[in-house]
Amino acid sequence: MNIQDQLQATIELLVQKGKGILAADESSPTIAKRFDAIGVESTEEQRRRYRSLILETANLGDYISGIILFEETLEQRADDGTLLPELATRQGVVPGIKVDKGKGPLANAPGDEITQGLDGLGQRLEGYKAQGARFAKWRNVYHISDSTPSRLAIEANAEMLARYAAICQAQGIVPIVEPEVLMDGDHGIARCAEVSEAVLHALFHALHRHHVVLEHALLKPSMITPGKNHARQAKPDEVARQTVRILRRTVPAALPSINFLSGGQTPEEATANLNAMNCLTPQPWELSFSYGRALQQPALQAWKGDPGNVAAAQDALYRRAALNGAARRGEYQ
Repeated sequence: MNIQDQLQATIELLVQKGKGILAADESSPTIAKRFDAIGVESTEEQRRRYRSLILETANLGDYISGIILFEETLEQRADDGTLLPELATRQGVVPGIKVDKGKGPLANAPGDEITQGLDGLGQRLEGYKAQGARFAKWRNVYHISDSTPSRLAIEANAEMLARYAAICQAQGIVPIVEPEVLMDGDHGIARCAEVSEAVLHALFHALHRHHVVLEHALLKPSMITPGKNHARQAKPDEVARQTVRILRRTVPAALPSINFLSGGQTPEEATANLNAMNCLTPQPWELSFSYGRALQQPALQAWKGDPGNVAAAQDALYRRAALNGAARRGEYQ
């Protein structure tokens, strides 16, 4: 199978009606915070047990088409010795991998950040592909304030995401590009819309410059919401209208699916907002999810590191996946 056929086959598996992507790619510091909140020490064994629990959830593939894994997880095994990526494949869930190396300050742009990790990416992708990964994810972040993001930050981050996506496609790996406009701050929904439009315009110009095939890529953006400290929070119908308005201005119809991040929303908010979008007029792309905390938080709270709670944690995960499957169809209540 040539590279274009590989990419198309992966896209067809990832973009299915009523399904979305589970983000289980928390870095070591991030999962340590999640575990701290439930009183569990973040050891390699506890992380293995927790991620096995996720991938052993019965019928996970009913509503989850792909799972983004952290590098460590590619080499971990379930109790019966099965590699965790193989466990995903058996469930009908495509294994993917987070490939960026984290963010840091952007030179000459105070308050802005840039994501690192392009050096040696092609070689790393070869290894990940041999371990079963068929798609990848790279996240860049944009801070909203009176002075950020700067034009430099918008352009530099777009260039980074486009270079990553081009390298992925050259290796037969479907890229998810994640330009996260952060919810931190007290800005209103109009300011979020303004920044998101600028970010997405720059991103798709850069993807075009780097000859990225949009039919073989996915977008993982933020929804258009007020800052989390803003006095008035938006209802789902307003989030939906504003988000779709900006997407229709910036995202070409060739892209098969937009898989939103939850970005600090509660599980209920993330599902309600996605549902409201899917209740609007049909769009040129699928509107789906790629949630981390908004899918996993109830499962973590049910588990608490206790082997006796595994079934309850899996039930909680499956329930949230089913609710988001309903939101994909505009049928969530």
